[in-house]
Amino acid sequence: MNKPSIYVGLDKDIQGGMTTIGKIIRDAWVFGVLPETQTCEGWNLAGIDSVLQKVNAEWDKYGCLVSRLPPELAERHQRIHGAAIEKARELGWCGEHELEDDK
Repeated sequence: MNKPSIYVGLDKDIQGGMTTIGKIIRDAWVFGVLPETQTCEGWNLAGIDSVLQKVNAEWDKYGCLVSRLPPELAERHQRIHGAAIEKARELGWCGEHELEDDK
């Protein structure tokens, strides 16, 4: 099965957007790399990768730890990711598959 070359958009993503690309987009919102209205619908993977590079550079400033974010970014992270988790759970996502590597 071929992977699609165009992203469907965060609001249309599977698992309520709890995918790798969905997390990249939400982190981009946290750091102001993208406006919170940008779902990246119709973007190619090169565009998503460009956002990933910018997001990684921002995370590197804080040792890739939420606990090291300044208060404004920590609050934004909690608001954005908290709302996404709540919505995904309403759609049936539970996150158990993300723990498979820990077993």
